[in-house]
This record gives sequence, C-alpha cells and structure tokens, in this order.
Amino acid sequence: MNMHKSHSWDLTVDQAQQLQDEWSNYVKLRPLEKTINTVAGVDVAYDTDHQLVVAGVVLLNADSLELIEYHVTYHQSAFPYQPGLLSFREIPAILPTLAKLNQAADLIICDGQGIAHPRHFGLASHLGVLLEIPTIGCAKTHYWGEYTPPLFVRGNTSPIQADNQVIGNVVCTQNNIKPVFVSPGHLTNHQDAIDWVLKCSNRYRQPQTTRLADQLVRKHLKLLQNN
Repeated sequence: MNMHKSHSWDLTVDQAQQLQDEWSNYVKLRPLEKTINTVAGVDVAYDTDHQLVVAGVVLLNADSLELIEYHVTYHQSAFPYQPGLLSFREIPAILPTLAKLNQAADLIICDGQGIAHPRHFGLASHLGVLLEIPTIGCAKTHYWGEYTPPLFVRGNTSPIQADNQVIGNVVCTQNNIKPVFVSPGHLTNHQDAIDWVLKCSNRYRQPQTTRLADQLVRKHLKLLQNN
C-alpha cells in the first residue's frame, strides 16, 4: 500500500494531540465510491516484557468473508500508552504489516475508533488519511460521546453524540449480545460503517476481519512468550 501522507512518529504527547487536531481536517466522510471486493482487518497485541508490538493483518473476500491471506510482524514499542493516542503506538507496526499484502484491501476495519474520538481522529481515521483508503473503526468498548443503549437485537443501532453531532453508532451485531461501537474513519460514512460491520459480523459479535486479526496476534504473542 502506498502512503498518501506522512509525518514524524517521534512526537511528544502534546505534539501528537496537535497533529490529531490538524489532521482531523483531512478526514473525508462520504459514501463509499467504489466496489468493495476485499476487506482487511488489523489488530495488535503487546509483549510488555520485551516491549514488543505484534501486528497482524487479515485480508478477506468481501462477499464470502473467506480468508485470502494474513501476515504478522514484530516491532519495538516506542510511543507510550496514552488514552486517545493509541494510533501513534499501533500504526507504526500496522503499516509495514499491511505492506506485506499481495492483494490490495479496498476497505479496512480497525479494532478501534474512527471519528468517535475527542479530536475526531482515532486510529481508523489516522490510518485512512495516511493511506487514502476507506476505513471503519469498530471498537469493543465505548470511548467517547453519549448514547442510549439499543435493544440487543441484531441490526439495532443507537447514535453516539458529542458536540451536538453524531460521531458514531452503537451497533448490535447479534441477538442478546453486547453491541460494538462503530464510527467511520475515512472515505466512508455512518451508514456504510454500520452496513459493513453488520455484513462482516455474520456469526459473531465482532466482524470477521478484526476477530481473525485478534486471534492471529494473540496466537503469535503466545508463541513469542513461550519461547
């Protein structure tokens, strides 16, 4: 994948927050403009003993959700843990992992936030702007904004609001199962984000994209820790 924009990763917390404020202006929210044939999921796991980040990517057929390919890479952890700034810790490991794909991803679903973020620039937005590729944030936990919980019936949604605007949606992907928290990252809109998360969550709470990526990095983290 080619980089559309770039910046230094050697930043202080204040500099990272300033970059988020500035780069949030590059985020484009609009309907998907091309046919989605492949969808990728990205995730990371941490080996705190060795200060390593394990990054994984899976690429799925967008129609069948069958796995096409997957890759894992290991990286030294540089940026400290800081709520709201996880993209600065994770994306330097995600980018070289995505670069290993033999086939391009038309859409990336991230285990994290899109615009449902204090500066409207979560991991999915950050990654999407860097690569100029459609991205969606699908988090397991609520991070920012207010919402009224929907009934736990597949397909039910409830808007997440902050600063008098909708920044995401709570989405029930399965009956009687806790919802996920979905927001567009870049080059998508709220309805696309909901539709694709539901399409990819055909059997489980999480989309197959991030679910398989999560399993992948956890497996390799366990192998690493057992060596």
